[in-house]
Amino acid sequence: MSTTDIRNMEKTLLSDSWYTLNKFSFELKDKNGQWQYQEREAYDRGNGATILLYNTEKKTVVLTRQFRLPTYVNGNHDGMLIESCAGLLDQDNP
Repeated sequence: MSTTDIRNMEKTLLSDSWYTLNKFSFELKDKNGQWQYQEREAYDRGNGATILLYNTEKKTVVLTRQFRLPTYVNGNHDGMLIESCAGLLDQDNP
């Protein structure tokens, strides 16, 4: 897929509260060359990065346990997930 496979992109701001939430409407060319109308919503939280820290002596990785609301509202009883360490870059170089 290339940028020529997407046309008529429109962006609508839905929320600018916690992070920016935009709705994108566009046409996407499928593998048969037909154009299909699509809509997607996407949060813009800025650029982020993750790192998988590896302890060579213990042969282990360092992970973090964090509360994630979407998993809680979808049935994860405490909303906690085990993840790699990550964060927003805040204009830094990854």
